[in-house]
Amino acid sequence: MAEHDPSTFAGLTAVAERQAGDAASLDALLHGARDPFVIRGLAADWPLVQAGLRSPRDAREYLLERALAVPFTVSIGSPGHDGRLFYDAGMDMNFHTARGKLADIFAGIDANEDRAEPPTIYLGSIDVPAHFERVGEENRIDLGSREPLTSLWIGTQTRIAAHNDFPDNLACCVVGRRRFTLFPPEQFANLYLGPIDNTPAGRAVSMVDFHAPDPAAHPRFAEALNHAQVAELEPGDAVFIPSMWWHHVEGMARFNALLNYWWRETPRFLGQPQDALNHAILSIRDLPPADKAIWHALFNHYVFENGPLVTDHIPAGARGVLDPLDAEGAGRLRSFLLRTLSR
Repeated sequence: MAEHDPSTFAGLTAVAERQAGDAASLDALLHGARDPFVIRGLAADWPLVQAGLRSPRDAREYLLERALAVPFTVSIGSPGHDGRLFYDAGMDMNFHTARGKLADIFAGIDANEDRAEPPTIYLGSIDVPAHFERVGEENRIDLGSREPLTSLWIGTQTRIAAHNDFPDNLACCVVGRRRFTLFPPEQFANLYLGPIDNTPAGRAVSMVDFHAPDPAAHPRFAEALNHAQVAELEPGDAVFIPSMWWHHVEGMARFNALLNYWWRETPRFLGQPQDALNHAILSIRDLPPADKAIWHALFNHYVFENGPLVTDHIPAGARGVLDPLDAEGAGRLRSFLLRTLSR
């Protein structure tokens, strides 16, 4: 994969490196962490890492031996896009998706491995327990009491546009090499985000081509780079990406695989903030300015400030959803929202 403008990455601050010799020290690093860090060699002893160090085909064979008889979803991009899974000129996707057996998908990777410009073949966010047996158990990080979702990301050379995720993320490079370019949450305006309802993978992405930035079209991107951090991972290395940090991700070898863990520090019964944002766009954004100002104040009162003025005048036991939510209260509120949204 050619780097059209390697200077974009050359001057960036490196993500800080930390050490974790056991589960307790890793837990201490992760607890309340709000900044990214790299741990070299955290997954170096994993069987999948060791298979990939022997050869990419050994890694694929390891996965094939453990694949369940279920269809896998794959994204396929034509040659000539430098591995960038993105929009085309008409804002449709420049790739298509298909479903098939992992053996057939890997056969396609095998057949194109030596081509100068192969097609892009990418399997993203594969739920490990639903698609493999023993992979999660044999390649595992002890995250203590956290209950993470475990996903595999497998493919040829790829460039995934900068996006963010609500959960915390510990991403382990297991085959090939990965480069992560990270931005703090508040840099969203300088990344020139695209649509939120037409996206390559469900999250709004930066419209900036990191390999060929256009300062005329995206002048604020230079300011985003002033806050960027970069991490290049070898097999066995891991990077922690805190909730809502933007990350541009590149698979830099001809075959790459990454296993990551997602978790939330908040209870699972709480809703997704993105759903609230979508609902606010539906119901508030296009109101007259005076009405929007009222709702702005109400959101501050009930949601962002949420101080004693909200509840102190209401008898205890009669505050409903204004009290801290538990699983039962969240369930009632969710049912209420479903009824109102279906009208």
